[in-house]
Amino acid sequence: MIKIVLATNNAHKVSEFRSCLAQKGMEAEIITIKETGFEGEIIENADSFAGNAYIKAKALCDYTGLIAVADDSGLAVDALGGAPGVYSARYSGENATDESNIEKLLRELKGIEPKDRTARFVCAICVCRPDGETLYVSGESEGIIIDNLRGEGRFGYDPVFFYPPMNKTFAEMSSAEKNSVSHRGRAIEKLLQSKEFFEK
Repeated sequence: MIKIVLATNNAHKVSEFRSCLAQKGMEAEIITIKETGFEGEIIENADSFAGNAYIKAKALCDYTGLIAVADDSGLAVDALGGAPGVYSARYSGENATDESNIEKLLRELKGIEPKDRTARFVCAICVCRPDGETLYVSGESEGIIIDNLRGEGRFGYDPVFFYPPMNKTFAEMSSAEKNSVSHRGRAIEKLLQSKEFFEK
């Protein structure tokens, strides 16, 4: 079985990644940053999702000598010129929480018509191999930002990201439903089309 370092300690992201891989039929042993013993600080200072994903994957690949997979993802709102973008996780400041980020987002969108609240979740994944080869894939999911929080899945901006084809917010979807249409699910699907990259 392939052993992969997933460059995160975010339990929700690890669960989503494992679930997506299982749904797509790829068997892999996935370990987190914490499980590698890595204690250094990884500064994500790139100006793109792909750039930040590379920084994380390269750092963990160099440290462990294993294939490392990292993703960087976020929300891009058209009416805000693509913001919060790469700053999605810390949109409301240094000690940002999901709640404070959503509050700021809705403040910024106050008075903007529903039809003009188009947005997309973007996920860029970078895979670094110990031999120096890298692979990039990305996925997007289009939706609309709504004012009222809906759903029990309170992760990130999910409660206000309405996905018209399912008539639900991401937070109202089951894990299987979300994985089938999410930006991360779509990026992982592309990743699995390059399975041979992992098996060289």
